[in-house]
Amino acid sequence: MALAIIIMAAGKGTRMQSELPKVLHLANGRPLIDYVLDTANALDPEEIVLIVGHQAELVRKATTRYRLTTALQEPQLGTGHAIMQAETCLSDFEGEILILSGDAPLVSTTTLQALIAFHRSRNGAATVLTAKLDDPTGYGRIIRQEKSDSVLKIVEQKDASKEELAVREINSGVYVFNARLLFQALGQINTNNAQKEYYLTDVFGICFQNGKRVYAFGTDNPCEILGINTPEQLMEAERLLLQNNRKSTGEQ
Repeated sequence: MALAIIIMAAGKGTRMQSELPKVLHLANGRPLIDYVLDTANALDPEEIVLIVGHQAELVRKATTRYRLTTALQEPQLGTGHAIMQAETCLSDFEGEILILSGDAPLVSTTTLQALIAFHRSRNGAATVLTAKLDDPTGYGRIIRQEKSDSVLKIVEQKDASKEELAVREINSGVYVFNARLLFQALGQINTNNAQKEYYLTDVFGICFQNGKRVYAFGTDNPCEILGINTPEQLMEAERLLLQNNRKSTGEQ
């Protein structure tokens, strides 16, 4: 089955306290987006589509050495809207689409390979990469069918019941979709929400309504799903990236 990868890299990153696009902030001397693109390339996809927005030309110039296509998200109307911008680039693509975030450099090739293999074995509409956190505050919760890999719903913290808030399994924002089903569902979502944005997670509601299966695949390493929104989180990511590099090279 063919694989394409969409990487969301359009955000400004207001909390980084800098005009520099968030994905171009340096971690141990390299832009965050480099780590994500290196991981994506290791999966040998047919296509990589990089969604650019804030200071788009700067991000394009910084990634010219990679084999990819860029798609402009302007204005920026949410995560679902970001993925919509890739549809033209992938109009002839038949296969699976892996969605990554340009500000999450720690997810490993090994984990993504396992996620894709799991998705293929289940033959569902989508698979969500999840993790269990001691403190899941702020994250969307994964509500599974009892003793099953199948997802009943993904609920945002603000919408969760007391019982759902007690769930420690969270949505990482990394997904594998059947390409045709993804773009069909994106055509059905709307902006009827407080932010007036197109949410990618609304696609799962469309899948559930249409009787399509969505599965959850958990990583045993919650650090992998760390996204970077603040300078403090960037410092933590630098530490973890160095630690991972030492492990891979056999350094103590």
